[in-house]
Amino acid sequence: MPQPRKSQVSLIDTPYYHCVSRCVRRSFLCGVDKYSGQSYEHRRGRVEERLLFLATFFAIDICAYAVMSNHTHVVVYVDKALADSWDIKTVLSRYHQLHKGTLLTHKYLKGEILSPGELITFDETVERYRQRLYDISWFMRNLNEYIVSP
Repeated sequence: MPQPRKSQVSLIDTPYYHCVSRCVRRSFLCGVDKYSGQSYEHRRGRVEERLLFLATFFAIDICAYAVMSNHTHVVVYVDKALADSWDIKTVLSRYHQLHKGTLLTHKYLKGEILSPGELITFDETVERYRQRLYDISWFMRNLNEYIVSP
């Protein structure tokens, strides 16, 4: 029975993980669909580029990967210590390269002063972003959402 990733990942035990992401309903990721004859080979390079692009922002290193006709294999090394060492501006700039962020995070990066109430929410947001930048699920989400978009 499949289990959610959060119950399978224990960075205390090992930082290395093998992730597999499959297409559904006989969809093709890459290659030639033998039923329709349509070629999806152009996607292979896009998937590889996106995978390597994401590794520059996440605290996750790519050890190995394979882009198959209907699924991908990715072996990753999660570097939580690296993410923990990043200062607030590094966390926000990395996260904003991939996602919109909040009004408070943009306000902080512009150098504007945050009120005490805003600082509480801001600190929680920064920690959530930091955790996402070493989270395998968020990494794979960023990869797969990009693949399915036109």
